[in-house]
Amino acid sequence: MSLTLEQIQDFKGKYPKQLWHLFLVEMWERFCFYGMRGVLTIFMVDQLLITEKQANLKYGAIQAFVYAFTFVGGIFADKILGFRKSLVFGAIMMIIGNAFIAVDPHVHFYWGIAFTIIGTGFFKPNVSSMVGDLYKKGDPRRDAGFGLFYSGINIGALMGGILCVYLGKSHSWSLAFLAAAIVMVIGLITFLLIRKELGPIGDSPLKDASPKANITKTVAVIAGALLCIPLIFMMIENTRYTDYFMYTIGPVAVIYFLVQYFKIDDRVARNKLVAAFILIVFSILFFAFFEQAGGSLALFANYNIRPLHLGPLNIDPNIINNSSNSLFVIMFSPLIGILWLALAKKGKEPNTVVKFGLGFVLLALAYYVFYACRFFSDGQGTVNPWIFVFAYFVVTLGELCLSPIGLSMITKLSPKNIAGMMMGLWFLASAYGQYVAGLLGANIVSPEDNSTLVQKLVAYTEGYRILGLYALVIGILIIIISPFIRKMMHDVK
Repeated sequence: MSLTLEQIQDFKGKYPKQLWHLFLVEMWERFCFYGMRGVLTIFMVDQLLITEKQANLKYGAIQAFVYAFTFVGGIFADKILGFRKSLVFGAIMMIIGNAFIAVDPHVHFYWGIAFTIIGTGFFKPNVSSMVGDLYKKGDPRRDAGFGLFYSGINIGALMGGILCVYLGKSHSWSLAFLAAAIVMVIGLITFLLIRKELGPIGDSPLKDASPKANITKTVAVIAGALLCIPLIFMMIENTRYTDYFMYTIGPVAVIYFLVQYFKIDDRVARNKLVAAFILIVFSILFFAFFEQAGGSLALFANYNIRPLHLGPLNIDPNIINNSSNSLFVIMFSPLIGILWLALAKKGKEPNTVVKFGLGFVLLALAYYVFYACRFFSDGQGTVNPWIFVFAYFVVTLGELCLSPIGLSMITKLSPKNIAGMMMGLWFLASAYGQYVAGLLGANIVSPEDNSTLVQKLVAYTEGYRILGLYALVIGILIIIISPFIRKMMHDVK
């Protein structure tokens, strides 16, 4: 017998059992995603032989499309497919894309990436939305649930970040992409096995419509998604077309948001949506700085960071770059949660908006540490890896002030009938963050072609000093205007 929503939400203890299973599904998807993220720029520079500037731009374009299609996927999940069908379709597309690249990475790279972009767009927003549905409105355990869920994301990211870089740089790029395909198969099978535990959560909004209408609309969505693949391929190959796309999708998304906004009569609900929208806009800027990890920082690590020696282990700098953040999230996410609870008991916990500001301030500090790498280099332009690791520790503290809270906050501030769209809008903000990250990496951080290692070190670290200054100014601004935003959030804390 299928569980009702009331039975699912009336769970005892800190976490519903369904959360653990959704945790596993998302863990494998994050293995795939972060494994690929960590190798994109170094693969394009070392194997496709494109310039560092172009690699940054293409990386930004790829990541932007991934997150932009989460907005589209969120809308279609809300209106037609439901979270479950959307997730299954997305997983299948990601499996196909990574398997296609694995056959011949040099020939099929852009086509395979186009499939994975579509797949991630339909997969990514839906697990988070289903996690939100496990809780009743106002349940104080929601933040703890999203904290645990965020840890699952990072366990997958840690494993993928290590294994895909190791396989690609030490053995075969085909094996790296094949590993991503295999773990997505595991994730899909896991979801199919646990779907009955979710009761009505994730059902199609058309489940009560006629079978013919349901099938017709579902097929139309899938066909439309497949028709987008050649367009994505074209825009990744020529990033000028990506610019046109990003100039278009943002205004369209804002217009769609406004249409949904003006359909709401409740003033309080409207205020909450405005607060959510402001936080989403600030997240664009945060991710523009944070996502240098897969672009300029990956290249900086590749050229200027020495391997890390831990006993018999000789850890590749790109493994450090691709896994340090995830490892620190797993280690310190529970401790940060305990810190917030301790401060809350004393009435001193900063509100969500102030935490956003603190996230920027800490990110600024991290980029000043990256800048300081120039002072810990040898005469050849290579840097002690421990200062690089410490910078990622500070990055992680900034991230923990924003990302897990952001996911939870969007579900709290959004009306249920547009929850998928708002989660998609959160990820669309990440798309713009990724896009801007590529531009920053290409124009502020990247050194000239054929630079020496010392010249690369100077160029990269000077770029990071500038990014640190930007992040600091934005963080202070957010803290100053936090009372205004907090007032619009009403009862949501």
